[in-house]
Parts: sequence; C-alpha cells; structure tokens
Amino acid sequence: MAESERERWERNFGDLLQELRVVQTGNQILFAFLLTVAFSARFAETTTLQRYVYVGTLIAAALATGLIMAPVSHHRLLFRMGAKPHVVRLASVMATWGMVFVMAALAGALFLAVDIVMGDPWAASITASIVAFNVIVWYIVPLRRRWRERFDESA
Repeated sequence: MAESERERWERNFGDLLQELRVVQTGNQILFAFLLTVAFSARFAETTTLQRYVYVGTLIAAALATGLIMAPVSHHRLLFRMGAKPHVVRLASVMATWGMVFVMAALAGALFLAVDIVMGDPWAASITASIVAFNVIVWYIVPLRRRWRERFDESA
C-alpha cells in the first residue's frame, strides 16, 4: 500500500528526529566537556592559540546545539497548523548546518587535545587529516551518490 503525502512527511520528520537524537547526544557531551575545561586548573597554562581554538570550538558546539534542537521547537510551535512539509524542509537544512558545526567542534577539540600532548605541527596535521576524512564520508560519498542518481534520472 502506497503511503500518502502526509504519511511521507510524517515518516521523513520521524527519520530526521531519530538522526538528530544520535547527533545531539554526542554534541551535548562534547559541549558539556568544553564548558568545564575553562574552569580546570591547567587552563591558565594554555597558549593564546589554544584559547582562540577553545573559544571557536565552544562557539561551534553551541551553534550545533542550537541548530540540532531547533527542529523540535519549530515542530512544537507549528503543531497542527499543517506546516509539516515546511518544518521537515527547514529541519533538514538546520540539521545539515548543525553537522557542519559539529564537525568544527570535533576538529577544535581534537586540535586542542593533540596540541597539548604533541604540539602544534602534529595537532594541525592530524586535525586536517581527520577533517578531510569526515568531509569525505559525511558529504562527498553521499553527494556523489545523489549526483549520480540525478544524472541517471535525466538521461
């Protein structure tokens, strides 16, 4: 039995919320950890670069949190107004941008940890490698599939 358009939007929203639950948990743990770092005794020993990276990482985690949680607020405020297609489209965009900021927060946290243990050159190269890997598996692989599907449909 084929699903109705309304059922499809409901399913899409449910799928999106399930994805966001996974991302939200990891991001909230990272954000909570970052909030405690500035209050540790060793924070005073950080370099200027490390403090800038820390603040940027904290901001990225906060932005990711806001973008990942926003779809729930939109849904609640627009509940029973027939806005499900709008909410799903907007939530998808917010989730995509939320993941960009999650990646930035992960990169910053990784840079800080490696920098403290091994120094700037190692931190920069390892972080760049991990970010490149994540860009490939998070974006390039699925976008290649999307482009291929679009190309096959138009032929």
